[in-house]
Amino acid sequence: MKVLIIDDDRLVALSLKTILESDTDVEVSEVGYSGEDAVRLYRECRPDVLLMDIRMGEMSGLEAAEVILNEHPKAKILMLTTFSDDEYIIRALNIGTKGYIIKQDFESILPAIKAVNLGQSVFGGDIVKRLQGYVKKDKVYENNEDLSAKELDIMEQLAKGLNNKEIGDVLFLSEGTVRNYISNILDKLELRDRTQLAIYFLTNYR
Repeated sequence: MKVLIIDDDRLVALSLKTILESDTDVEVSEVGYSGEDAVRLYRECRPDVLLMDIRMGEMSGLEAAEVILNEHPKAKILMLTTFSDDEYIIRALNIGTKGYIIKQDFESILPAIKAVNLGQSVFGGDIVKRLQGYVKKDKVYENNEDLSAKELDIMEQLAKGLNNKEIGDVLFLSEGTVRNYISNILDKLELRDRTQLAIYFLTNYR
C-alpha cells in the first residue's frame, strides 16, 4: 500500500513516515509540506491513500483535497489534524474525504489508513462522539416518509454551505420560504441548528 504524507510540520511528517514504515505493508511514496505539494505529489505518485493535515500555509488540506478529488474522484484521502471544529468536520464530509482523525490519537493512524485503503470511511473516537452528539441515530428516515423531496433539496444545498438566500436562488424560492422550511425540518428531525442538520444530511443521505 503506497501512502503520501502531507504535513507542514516537518518533524510531524517525518515522524508519521517512521510510524507508517514500521509496518511492512506500507510504503511511504513521498512526504510533502503544503497543500500545493499535496496536489503536485498526488498527480505524480497516485498513492493508495493520502494522509494530510488540514491547516497549512496558503492552501489548506481541505482546499488541496477538493482539487485532488475534482481531478481524481476515487482518491482516498484521510485528514489528520489537531482540530475537531464543526466547520472542518462538515467540509471534510462534504468534499468526499474518507476520514478525519485527530493527531493525538496516534495509535489509530495506521489502522485508519488500512481501513481507508479498503474503502471504508474512518473517524477518530473524538469525531465519532461529536457526530453522535449531532445526529440522533435512532431517528433515521430510511424511506424519506417524513421528509419531502423539497426538504431534502434544501438540506442538500445547506450541507454544501449555502446560506438561505443562495439556497433560494438555486431552488427558486424566497429567502423567507427557505427559512421556514429549515425551521420545520429542524423541528421534524429534533435537531438544534444548521450544523446538526448539515451533518445529519451528510451522514444519512450522501
